[in-house]
Amino acid sequence: MIVVETNLLVYLHVPSALTVQAEAVFARDSEWVSPLVWRSEFRSALAGLIRQGQLTLDLAMEIAHRAESWMTGREYSVNTDDVLRLAEASGCSAYDCEFVAVAQDVGVPLVTADRQLLKAFPSTAVAPDVLVSRK
Repeated sequence: MIVVETNLLVYLHVPSALTVQAEAVFARDSEWVSPLVWRSEFRSALAGLIRQGQLTLDLAMEIAHRAESWMTGREYSVNTDDVLRLAEASGCSAYDCEFVAVAQDVGVPLVTADRQLLKAFPSTAVAPDVLVSRK
């Protein structure tokens, strides 16, 4: 099991140059979990792709429903105190610290390409390419 940030979920569900990376992570560990905030971030990413003309509204809604269905049962609530402590200690956003809080609570890695998270939480966060290259 791994905690994945929203970008990795987007890359898995929306074909792009980074889909191969998400698929490699999925091949390494297919049990993905995230905090509930992933839904809002995912919707925001899809809205941006609609505005950029990369997705139609209908396709974005289809992708969102598919991702939400797939993540059902893989979503975690977070403890506010934990999130705020992590944010205060690291300088990272509370949104990002929700992913860290889940990873630390469950005791699994957070897979992220976010450099700030990788630097602030080296014992929790791991880059996708690093995870894939592990034996």
